[in-house]
Amino acid sequence: MMSLELYKNWQQQQLPLYLADELTQLMTDEKAIEDCFYQYVSFGTGGMRGILGAGTNRMNIYTIRRVAEGLARYISSNGEEAKKRGVAIAYDTRHFSYVFAVETARVLGAHSITSYIYIEARPTPQLSFTVRELNAFAGVVITASHNPKQYNGFKVYGEDGAQLVPTGANAIIEHMNQISDIFAIEVADVTELEKQGLFHWILEDFDEKFMNNLLTLKNNNNIDYNMKLVYTPLHGAGLVPVVEGLKKFGFNEVHVVEEQAVQDGAFPTVAYPNPEEAAAFAMAIELGNQVGADLLLATDPDADRLGVAVRKGISYELLTGNQLGALLLNYILHTKQESGTLPNKGAMLKTIVTSELGTAIAAHYGVTTVNTLTGFKYIAEKIAEFEMTKAHTYLFGYEESYGYLIETFARDKDAVQVALKVAEMAAYYSTQEKTLLDALEELYEHFGYYKEALVSKVFEGKDGQDQMKAILNNYRLNTPQEIAGLVVVRVEDYLTGIATLDDGTTEPIVLPKENVLKFLLEDDSWIAIRPSGTEPKCKFYFGVVRETEEQANNILGLLKENILV
Repeated sequence: MMSLELYKNWQQQQLPLYLADELTQLMTDEKAIEDCFYQYVSFGTGGMRGILGAGTNRMNIYTIRRVAEGLARYISSNGEEAKKRGVAIAYDTRHFSYVFAVETARVLGAHSITSYIYIEARPTPQLSFTVRELNAFAGVVITASHNPKQYNGFKVYGEDGAQLVPTGANAIIEHMNQISDIFAIEVADVTELEKQGLFHWILEDFDEKFMNNLLTLKNNNNIDYNMKLVYTPLHGAGLVPVVEGLKKFGFNEVHVVEEQAVQDGAFPTVAYPNPEEAAAFAMAIELGNQVGADLLLATDPDADRLGVAVRKGISYELLTGNQLGALLLNYILHTKQESGTLPNKGAMLKTIVTSELGTAIAAHYGVTTVNTLTGFKYIAEKIAEFEMTKAHTYLFGYEESYGYLIETFARDKDAVQVALKVAEMAAYYSTQEKTLLDALEELYEHFGYYKEALVSKVFEGKDGQDQMKAILNNYRLNTPQEIAGLVVVRVEDYLTGIATLDDGTTEPIVLPKENVLKFLLEDDSWIAIRPSGTEPKCKFYFGVVRETEEQANNILGLLKENILV
């Protein structure tokens, strides 16, 4: 159906009043109708994410039922045992997150598939852990991660607790595409499902089990537990496990930004609940100055990303994802080396757009670096491969977008784990009268000044998707030979799976195919271009290394100017 036909079809349905009213408001706006109905919210390995509202290209109970139906059919195709093992379901604090979680369980229940659903909002990494703890066949988290308040999403996890890889996602998509009438999807009554043993509320038992695993990260050596910390959950789901975990680690001066401890999907105190953004730390900085805190921690609404700010004189400096990842990697490897527990075949995992400082640090400790595509599912996939083949022992995994994983009881990025470990790391350096900024400077002095940047360009709607495709196609057709006067020595096209060297020879890229281009320059600088899989953005990544910070910043600026004209 064309967009206008779909719009009229939706008008004829018995919709909840808030959706019916929204359709009425669209009546005279053809462009808005097209944007709401030109496609279904796309689903992939990262699940689906979109703006809340009426229409096929919006997040609402009907598009949730559609993806839940696809998941239900996929589980059913795997037999009765898969249906009995069921699905663990969690959700963050966004608008409609609880509603969408229950709708998912109702659709699954109509297929006689068991659901285990948290009665309160809980972090994404806790869901990943719960899938594994329950031996569930799958997991679902209702979240749009760090997106603005008008978004929500649906992420699917496999039985290993990791986000789905393409095989599973494609199977669900096939089933979704076979659904001819989104309004005919059967949903069961929750009370009836509870009577049948197909719907289970969960909370305390799994909170306790998750916490017991978190406490295994604790390193008791040379820690100053008197350090003052400020934490903000940014109105999200991280509050309970992060605060409890910090206290059980031994930190007694944990100050919570009370206004942002309120779980509210409107995120009333921030424009954008993203701990990557300095503005998200405004209230934490205010509280930090009041109490004299040494360290500020912030998690996004589903607590899979962590932002950190460190006191610097009378102000605070926000660490980038690359900087925090390098610090954590060095701390973990250093403490393992000190205790004699650093394995011979250790490996660190990072994505292709993450800083090469981690590679240099890993090599210093005799640890192998393995690169993956962007997306923590690929890191989780490698962890599983290591467990099967015993080729390496996993030590740490991270990506530049503030996602990290230390211990593998969860199989997605885990801001709860990392909040506890960062506090411990900061306390460790505090005993040496150093801050994390001092420790970072030492890494730069030893390995070189690695500097990175990310520029995101927003492309909303159908026209925006076409523009993003055109950008990548243009770079493929007109591949630059030089950028900022530096020779491009290697072009990696992850869509074709081919790397082309400056002498014209080619090499295969041994990674799954994805729409990413990466240019490696003669001075070890690099640039990558990648459309986001979950947001209407095209992302431009830059990485450089120089002997001094000034040199690094200068070349970084030149690269950004040249690639973005």
